[in-house]
Amino acid sequence: MTAMDPDPERIPDLEPGGGVPPGATPPETSQTSGLSAPEPTTRHRFPRTGIAAIALTVLLAALFFATAIGLLIVVV
Repeated sequence: MTAMDPDPERIPDLEPGGGVPPGATPPETSQTSGLSAPEPTTRHRFPRTGIAAIALTVLLAALFFATAIGLLIVVV
């Protein structure tokens, strides 16, 4: 169901030509919603490259902390 266009005679702040002055809210008009074509399905799983990136980040963080702890033990 579509909404009817508002009657220009009953719209406050409507200027000749259909414009509205600055600061006034324009009248609500009908709009089209919905999809024009079916959307393709997407994958619902995490990509392998994402898993590899997380694993690499965890490995680098572990190496950093192991090195920091090793240096603290050697210095103390």
